[in-house]
Amino acid sequence: MKDTPPLCALASAPVGRRTLLKGAGAAALLGGVGMPAIARAQADTITFGHLTPLTGFLGPLGAYGQMGVQLAVEELNAAGGVNGRKINLVMEDSVNPATASSKAERYIERDKAAVIIGEISSASALAIAQVVARQKVVFVNTGGNSDALRGKDCNRYMFHVEGANTQYVKAVGAAMVRDGLVKGKKLFFLTADYAFGHDLSRVAKRYITANGGEVIADELVPTDATDFSPYLLKVRQARPDVVISNLAGNQITNFIKQYSEFGLKYPFGGFGFDTAVAWGAGKGTFGGLWPMIWHHDVPTADSKAFVAAFVKKFGKPPENQAWGDYVATKVVARAMNETRSTAAGDLIAFFEKEPELDILKGRKGYFRAWDHQLIQEMYTVTARPVAEVKDQWDLMILGPAVPGPETALSAIAPTPEENACTFPT
Repeated sequence: MKDTPPLCALASAPVGRRTLLKGAGAAALLGGVGMPAIARAQADTITFGHLTPLTGFLGPLGAYGQMGVQLAVEELNAAGGVNGRKINLVMEDSVNPATASSKAERYIERDKAAVIIGEISSASALAIAQVVARQKVVFVNTGGNSDALRGKDCNRYMFHVEGANTQYVKAVGAAMVRDGLVKGKKLFFLTADYAFGHDLSRVAKRYITANGGEVIADELVPTDATDFSPYLLKVRQARPDVVISNLAGNQITNFIKQYSEFGLKYPFGGFGFDTAVAWGAGKGTFGGLWPMIWHHDVPTADSKAFVAAFVKKFGKPPENQAWGDYVATKVVARAMNETRSTAAGDLIAFFEKEPELDILKGRKGYFRAWDHQLIQEMYTVTARPVAEVKDQWDLMILGPAVPGPETALSAIAPTPEENACTFPT
């Protein structure tokens, strides 16, 4: 956290404020007599900045992210805040990479944010990461999956609660191999045409090839596409053994609905997934085999408590994006409390010691020191038989945790050979 505005901020500040700071001198900058009221108020609170897309094809997921961070901050403040200071939460729509970058800059310069949490778009997460690296503020990515964010684009100020694409692929890939859907099979990919989709397709092809499968087609789908009939006609003509979604957000909802309407009988599923897209598809339509980072049926006491609190506040169960933003907020607050600091260097040092973190799963997780990825369990989900569905949220059967209890959590994470990260010195 920057306790005083950087020189570039003072140079670009309105004339009246620049004059005040100059007249008040160093004492004003350090919190002495003459300090502006807004600065005194900031000293009594800690600002957490939250950015996530609230519009476009990722908007439905972003809405859950906001709910998750709101609940976490409400609980933290009710328990006394962080080091006796209440959290001031600022939230905005990140919109796109350029807007995400400018808003992250404003959070740090104007609002003196001690941390930035959120995002779903991998491209926007990269834009935010570039800002925090310059400004030396921690950013916890809660929704951007691209392996590149933890690899060639990694930086020491960025941490990842969201799973990397490799974690998603290895989690559901193991189930696909088990079910005979990879070795000797022809797979047809549908891929979101932006950074996340391209990265996911690359990781998925590597896994499929290594396990004896063949990708016979990879159709790029624009992020604003709603009509999947041209792509599904190509699937019908190709006659694959398996159809795979490397799509995102509302794309998955539309794909699942229209796949069902077309009556295609090829087994299908995907390497990326969010609960809300299945809820959008609805009862009797959802199907396939999918990876899952967290689900509201995870049977641990702390997960159940989170679900109950979320339902009480918002009238519906939390989606996995809500889990990510909630957990990120809680672990940052823990780091601040245990270090008694909001300085980025202290928070980074705390997490790089790899302490076990409560992440509402059967096994605790930790941020891996060399790439800042949260090492954690994953899951798979399949469709619940229609006759057993109790309500609109009850569409999925949650599979067992991956990897199993006897296997290291890092087994499904990217290796240095698969996704090297070197932090600048």
